[in-house]
Amino acid sequence: MTDNRSVAGVVLAAGLSNRFGDEDKLLATLDDDPLVVHAVRTLVRADVDAVAAVVAPESDVATALESAFPDVELVENPDAAAGQATSVHRAVAWARGTHDAVVFALGDMPRVRPETVDALVAAWRAGERSALAPRYDGQRGNPVLFDREHFDALATVSGDTGGRSVFRNAPNSGFVDVDDPGVRVDVDTRADLDALRGEQ
Repeated sequence: MTDNRSVAGVVLAAGLSNRFGDEDKLLATLDDDPLVVHAVRTLVRADVDAVAAVVAPESDVATALESAFPDVELVENPDAAAGQATSVHRAVAWARGTHDAVVFALGDMPRVRPETVDALVAAWRAGERSALAPRYDGQRGNPVLFDREHFDALATVSGDTGGRSVFRNAPNSGFVDVDDPGVRVDVDTRADLDALRGEQ
């Protein structure tokens, strides 16, 4: 039987880049593209039904994504300075009523493979768990998929930790083992980015 439930992918891309210096880290380039473009491209190439990015209003990140991905919906978060949770709230509001699950990805994680997203979606469609995260080499990574049953909880998270507490407290959360070191690679500092560039 065909599973017609809808899965959306959302990139959280409204952060302040506090540890990166004056430049917006999401616009720092890797392989000639901004980090955030890599993150969104992963979802665009994955097996999801729609892709959105949560961005600060009138930001350079929004402009870059609008140019690179005309079909990706930009969800504005005027409260971005209050922490990542506010972007999760905006994402849930966007997805609610239309999508049955959301894959939350981070704009500063440029090395996640589309196949990893597909593995999360496949595990969810198989009915294994309602909250799923990838695991590489025994360690949890990102992105994370949440079934709609967690939307109310995600809409009330606070601070700068996103949906971590919801995943941790869900009675049926679980992991999908993947051969993708990118699920553990994020860029917080210039040293992180220099290390990635050095691997090219």
